Amino acid sequence: MKHNFGAGPCILPQEVFQEASQAVLNFNGIGLSILEISHRSKEFEAVIAETERLVRELLAVPQGHSILFLQGGASTQFAMVPLNLLPEGGKAAYLDTGTWANKAIKEAKKVGETVVVASSADANYSYIPSAYEIPADAAYFHYTSNNTIFGTEIFDTPKSTIPLVSDMSSDILSRKINVSDYGLIYAGAQKNMGPAGVTLVIVKDELLGKTGRTLPTIFDYQSHIAAGSMYNTPPVFSIYVSMLNLRWLKSKGGVEVIEQENIIKARTLYEEIDRNPLFKGTAAPADRSRMNVTFVTEDKAHEAAFLELAKERGLIGLKGHRSVGGFRASIYNALSITGVNALVDAMQEFEEKNK
Repeated sequence: MKHNFGAGPCILPQEVFQEASQAVLNFNGIGLSILEISHRSKEFEAVIAETERLVRELLAVPQGHSILFLQGGASTQFAMVPLNLLPEGGKAAYLDTGTWANKAIKEAKKVGETVVVASSADANYSYIPSAYEIPADAAYFHYTSNNTIFGTEIFDTPKSTIPLVSDMSSDILSRKINVSDYGLIYAGAQKNMGPAGVTLVIVKDELLGKTGRTLPTIFDYQSHIAAGSMYNTPPVFSIYVSMLNLRWLKSKGGVEVIEQENIIKARTLYEEIDRNPLFKGTAAPADRSRMNVTFVTEDKAHEAAFLELAKERGLIGLKGHRSVGGFRASIYNALSITGVNALVDAMQEFEEKNK
């Protein structure tokens, strides 16, 4: 049996794979593949409508917030956010907590004045800065809620008098959030929501159309809202599989239930990292991510040997990002506690072999 700890594209439930594979051959018994049906057909209109309803229900998205399914990943949102929310002559505030936050900052600087309120680059992004002030005259404050590469996560919503914008690509739908606290949330689907190819955007309507800019139509959120996420051809299959995955999450009891499972999985793995003398965590304990657990061997000479043992035990995708090294266990929603226990067993076996 394989246990997929890859950072993304993500593990998905087997029942989602099975239903999606049938739809590739024959979608809903209509004799056509989901890959070939028109995005203007009534069959796909029903899919995108259900996907939107499920997002609104599972995240308790209030009225006055639009839900969009776009393309281009979070990387496109790094530019779309300031283009749509940063007025001419205004400024935006950003928190720098990792590679993706830094990329977002670089794109915002191309659009207008961008203030970095704090950064943890001084310690290779191993912690979340806490002592910072958000300028009250900024158009918005942007932060990345979970840092996949460095294994840190922000659980408490920052206190802010200005609109909050968050890149939640790697922890959306893994825990409860209060959407009404945010002006805009965006998330690449390929961690917890579905396969690569679609990006979720939840935006407060009243924030839009106030920058004084004339935007290219494709980069204007209002264009996509008016067209119901179908201004251009949407990623049909990615949206469909996301719908199946959201159905699965709802059937489990929703975000509240999966959050408790994620807490148990993360606690189980971190307890072994802290107990086992051959391993140590790389993120500050107070800021440890539930989604991406980063750790190294105390003796770097053991690293290759442990990866080989993990491979033999069917533990896939554990090699850490090149900027951190070591190991990264991504324990997204669809990875069961069985997978985490298998990793713990391998770590204990490795300890026995190296006493």
